[in-house]
Amino acid sequence: MRFISFNVNSIKAYLGKNLTEQWQKYHPDVFSMEELKLTEKEHKDFPFQMEGYTPYWTVSKVKKGYAGVAVLTKPQPVKVMYGLEGGKYDDEGRVIIADYGKFYFIELYVPNSGENPTPKEKPKRLPYRLVFEEDLRNELVKLKKEKPIILTGDLNVAHEEIDLKNPDSNHNSAGFTDEERDAFSKLLSLGFVDTFRLLHPNEAKYSYWSYRFHAREKNAGWRLDYFVVSEELKDKVKASEILNDCYGSDHCPILLDIDL
Repeated sequence: MRFISFNVNSIKAYLGKNLTEQWQKYHPDVFSMEELKLTEKEHKDFPFQMEGYTPYWTVSKVKKGYAGVAVLTKPQPVKVMYGLEGGKYDDEGRVIIADYGKFYFIELYVPNSGENPTPKEKPKRLPYRLVFEEDLRNELVKLKKEKPIILTGDLNVAHEEIDLKNPDSNHNSAGFTDEERDAFSKLLSLGFVDTFRLLHPNEAKYSYWSYRFHAREKNAGWRLDYFVVSEELKDKVKASEILNDCYGSDHCPILLDIDL
């Protein structure tokens, strides 16, 4: 199966750029999106349709034009759930869990820790972010007992120094705090594998660039988008790529080929 995940940074703005053929040429079986930025009243009319795919999506109910994730899929899942256990975090439209029978597919838009109140202080939303991380790990432990997991999305963390262009000047920045990096290490320690780093152990490649300072032109980026799989699936991973040739957002898509 082939999976693609893409933070589109507003689905309406992205579609207005007529750039979908860039990644459609890869013909994914499952295509997931983060940061839809749709309002709740638009929930019934998903603005992006692909022939042969069924869309599942969720939006923020607490803030207009914020967050939101979607999964467009050819194979039909047995069940689709929104949020973590009990629908937690679905108020911000952050999680879709699709049960495909033999595995779970989890689409995530992990909360950004926000701005630093002062250069020496931690990002202001870091405590909320860390609670989300703990709840996510607890959910993964439960689901993993049932079947293997494929997890993807904008995880909003650069795990190691190789995962961003300028680590020395960003140790207190959202996405590269010690706490966020440690949270991702804890997730992996539960029996999960970062597929890109598995296949590209020494490659510095990025999936996000700020719109400021010509960051993408200078390739001053961050690797914030991931495909993570259960340990028992790692030998089935055939490719894990970052599609730098695709434009239209401050992120680019990522791709996973896996023999299931």
